[in-house]
Amino acid sequence: MTMPYIPDESKNNLMKTGHIRNAGELNFIFTEMLQAYIEDKGESYQTYNDIMGALMGAMLELYRRKISIYEDKKMTENGDVYD
Repeated sequence: MTMPYIPDESKNNLMKTGHIRNAGELNFIFTEMLQAYIEDKGESYQTYNDIMGALMGAMLELYRRKISIYEDKKMTENGDVYD
């Protein structure tokens, strides 16, 4: 599992350029955004629930709009794994 614990050099480069080079940096950016939201809204069940709902919604939308289409394309190209 990738965590947001990336080297300071990577953090500095990321903050300077905005260019995300790997999953660790992506995780770091997400974590920074979530921490800022928590600081702004305050720590509460509602805040955490809002975050989880937004993350789940983004995940489901990514799956629906991009991943399932990609998987269908690859299934057609390479054959289905189910009978």
